[in-house]
Order: sequence, then C-alpha cells, then structure tokens
Amino acid sequence: MTEPLRIAVPIHSFEPGGVERVALGLAERWQHAGHRVTVVLGRDEGLDRGRAWSGLGYRVRPSPVPTARFESLWLIWCFFLYLCRERVDVIFCPGNTYAIVCAAMRLLLGERCPPIVCKVSNDLVRRDQFLPGRRLYYLWLRVQGLLFERFIALAQPMHAEVVQGMGVGGHRVTTIHDPALSQARFERLAGIPRRREGRHRYRFLALSRLVPQKNLEVMLRAFAAGFRPGDMLTIVGDGPERARLEELVRRLAIEAQVMFAGHVQDPDPYLEDADCLLLSSDYEGVPAAVLEGIAAGLRIIATDCCSSMEELSGRGLRARLVPVGDINALAREIALVDQLPPPGPAQREYAARFTLESAAGAYLAAMRRAIAAARQVRVLMASPTLR
Repeated sequence: MTEPLRIAVPIHSFEPGGVERVALGLAERWQHAGHRVTVVLGRDEGLDRGRAWSGLGYRVRPSPVPTARFESLWLIWCFFLYLCRERVDVIFCPGNTYAIVCAAMRLLLGERCPPIVCKVSNDLVRRDQFLPGRRLYYLWLRVQGLLFERFIALAQPMHAEVVQGMGVGGHRVTTIHDPALSQARFERLAGIPRRREGRHRYRFLALSRLVPQKNLEVMLRAFAAGFRPGDMLTIVGDGPERARLEELVRRLAIEAQVMFAGHVQDPDPYLEDADCLLLSSDYEGVPAAVLEGIAAGLRIIATDCCSSMEELSGRGLRARLVPVGDINALAREIALVDQLPPPGPAQREYAARFTLESAAGAYLAAMRRAIAAARQVRVLMASPTLR
C-alpha cells in the first residue's frame, strides 16, 4: 500500500484569489484521500475565511503587529519555523506568488528542505513589463529552475514555455489542467440554459479582483466606447483599485450602465444572469473566470493574455481574443457582441477537464516523482565515488 504523504502548503491569507482557492480545494481533496495536509498561513483572515474547510490542518503564528504590508517576509518566517519542527515529505508551491517563499526555504534549509513542486500559475513571458524588468524576471525564473524539483504547467501550451523559461528538462514539467472547478460546480454551470438569441440589451460580466494585473481600466474605457443603449456591465470582485475604478466610471459618465457588486461568496447567480463575460488582464496563467464562462455557456471577449488563451478560446469557437491593452479592439467586440456565437454543448463540455477531481491524483503523482528524484540525488551525493 502506498504511504500517505505529508504535504505542506504556504498561503498568505484567506483573501480571495484564484491561486489560493485552487490550492485550498486541492488540499481538501488530498486530505480526503488520506494524506496529511498542513496549510501554513501568514494571516488567519480574509474575505474567504468562511469558506475554509475545518478538516484541514491550519498553522498560523500570532503577530504583535499587522503583517499584510510585508506578508511574504512574514510567511517565510512562519513557514521556516514550521519546517524546522515538523516532518514534511513535500512542499506544494501553489503559484508564482509563493515562489519567493519556497525558494527561501531551499536556501535556509539546504539539504533538509523537502522537495518542492511548483505550480506555474502565471504567464512567463510578461510582455506587460519593460525590457529591464523582463530580464530580471527571466533570471528569477532560472533561479527557480535550479531550486525546485518539479513544475506543473496548467495547460499543454504552457509546457514548452515552462521548459524554456525555467531552463529545465521536459521530464521535470507535468501538464495538469488547472482545477478551477469542482465536478459538481461544472455540472451546475453546464446546466444553465442559454436561449437568448436576438437580444438587444446585453448583460456583460467581469469576475475579477480589482488589482493592476486585471487592467479593469481598459475594460471600462472599452465598454464606455462600445456599449449600446440598454447594455449593462456588472463587476464582481473587490480590491485596492476599487475607488479609482469607481471614479473612472464617473468620469466616463457610465454610472447607469456599470455596477460594482463587490466580493461575493457565490458568483454563479451572476454567471447565470449574464450574456457575455469580459476579461481584460495584462497576464494570466489559465484564467478561472474564462473556464467558468465557458461552462456557463457565455459569450466571451478576452485579452490574449497568456500562451493558453488560444487553446482556451478554441480559436474563436469559445471566446473572441483581442490584443492586451487594446481599448479600441475590445470596444469593437463589445459593440458587435450579438455577432459572437454562443458556445454549444460540445464547447461547454471543454471545461469539464479543469476539475479538482481530475487533477488531485495527478498532483499527488507529481509529488511522488519529486520525492523519488530528491531521494535518488541524496543517494548519489552520498556515494563514495562522488567524494
């Protein structure tokens, strides 16, 4: 019988984010399967705190001062102390945001650091950055290639990107479709009927954190230029840019057409009520909102913000893509939304491959390969012939 794994996962907090939501969903599946999963938190707070499953093991260290402004440094300290005291078989790095935390563990613990399996959650090209920033980012990716045992690409087009960007052999990269949905949620979204051809008023929807990466300013300016009388845009999500974006809505004189719904625990009623999903990100890995929109049978207009978007879009069958940051192109697609064909049942079924149930076991297999590889390296290093 295969031994259960002891898995450690660093998470900043319960603030809403796709990376954290997927990581906690996977952790729940692994725990249900008999493994021992510990989520090491920087802060036991956030808008998604109520969704946390009590069956998971959570570790958090109290701090005499607020730590949100230096959350990565604080999480490094908390994770380091945990790994010094507890036996762990493997570290799961849930996304690019946490690479600095896991790299610090390798440098601080050296050979005592458990093997690290890193999920690559964002685009590695980063055309949104200026050339000096891209070069520094490229060097940082190469450092990760030296420090981590295994990498997870979220869709097939990402595999070559990870191999090239991280400078690693293809055998160290596993493609596992990003588990943005549970099977039950996919079935619920796929069951939403779509019989709205010939509409004259469209309900546009954005599911997004209000942060610079999502570039909601481009979306709002494009909507202001492209909407038709009766069209509405609902933005579901919250974040530090909300006040600035609300002011932009006022300056564009589209207060009557745009609603900020804020953070919601369950976005599915908004997906059911909408006609078209908008995404204006500068960069993504595999955007969960697009997968949700595909499953729900929405028309989708999105920026070509990562190597996976062409496949996700089905080359126009499931989504219409526009260049990143192109307000005019996005406005033009919004104005012509009724010419977009709504996804049929076969296209909606595409999202079924991005479920937790499909991915959880594949992640465990990747972890076991990382553990075996790390053990083999230790044996070779201990061999007298190498001394």
